[in-house]
Amino acid sequence: MVDDGSTDGTAGVVTARPKSGLHCRLIRNDRNRGKGYSVRRGALEAIGKYLLVSDADLSTPIEEVDRLFSPVEKEGYAMAIASRALPDSRIEVRQGWIRERMGKLFNGIIQVVTGLPFHDTQCGFKLMDREKALPIFELCRIDRFCYDVELIYLMLRAGMRVAEVPVHWRNSYPSRVRMGRDSARMLFDAFRIVAIHSRRRSESGN
Repeated sequence: MVDDGSTDGTAGVVTARPKSGLHCRLIRNDRNRGKGYSVRRGALEAIGKYLLVSDADLSTPIEEVDRLFSPVEKEGYAMAIASRALPDSRIEVRQGWIRERMGKLFNGIIQVVTGLPFHDTQCGFKLMDREKALPIFELCRIDRFCYDVELIYLMLRAGMRVAEVPVHWRNSYPSRVRMGRDSARMLFDAFRIVAIHSRRRSESGN
């Protein structure tokens, strides 16, 4: 678990938990560094064959991981991303109307800017083949919410396959995402992703 400089007691729940057969290591950032930074740090320090990224609020119930295993484990996909926007997705508690519409608008812009074909890049539940994902994480530079877009973008550019999987999802209140400022940052970062990695490819000649 990566604690990104939180003040809400989440880290204390981990340190106070009774010992069990589960191995859980708490990684603490010295200050708030952003979701992308924290996910990247956790991924690079994790062990095991698979990497599962899950938001602490469990808006996507942990049991939904079974849906993601099939494409990664059996079909050779590098990553399976949970989606709230597919016909078979089941939304138990929806976001507010404005936030939901903003999310759809943002994803539409992401598709135009990056060329990504997915309906929902921002759901905080993703399963990866660790061996395939680690070299991609080492290339990532986005430290905040748009890290998902960069990760998927780089995997596709590397010739890897990414599956979008419908899941059961319920909105968890309150969200830490501020629609105005954070949405603007995310759009700015989407353009940065294309610019940074297009320049890198040009400089490397690949």
